Amino acid sequence: MEVIETKIKDLLIIKPKVFADTRGYFFESYNERVFRDHNINVNFLQDNQSLSHTGVLRGLHFQAPPFAQGKLVRVITGAVLDVAVDIRKDSETYGQHVSIELTEENKTMFYIPPGFAHGFLTLRDNTIFSYKCTDLYNKASEGTVLWNDPSLGITWNIKDPILSEKDLTGTPFKEFKSPF
Repeated sequence: MEVIETKIKDLLIIKPKVFADTRGYFFESYNERVFRDHNINVNFLQDNQSLSHTGVLRGLHFQAPPFAQGKLVRVITGAVLDVAVDIRKDSETYGQHVSIELTEENKTMFYIPPGFAHGFLTLRDNTIFSYKCTDLYNKASEGTVLWNDPSLGITWNIKDPILSEKDLTGTPFKEFKSPF
């Protein structure tokens, strides 16, 4: 596995070593030792998976402490534009984001530690998105930052995504009070 630092501290791109031949492919989607070697000391407690069609946007979501979640995300089939926004109020990169395309072809993973709002836009029908979480889901601690807040400067390249009610009513970033 290759672990690549992004412009935001602790937000990491992970590229697995893929072994492919005429039968198909094999790769490690998680290796605790590799994570520890890169000072990513986490215990994953919950795995989630979603199916979405082209134009579905989910996010920008987070869970507040004490139920804050780190996530290791990847695409099994299809493609997404994945986005993480730094919501750690004492961070030098507060309010900044990193976006990356995750596809079934590139098999790239994105590690998003606690203290980030996360979301993705589905780029293909029948996209299966998988994520490992460092804490269990807790409805009372969930929060949503408005996906298209202009102050965040995220280029989603879509005007009218398919959104849940929760995502339609996310908190504008200027009104957002970070719990991190």
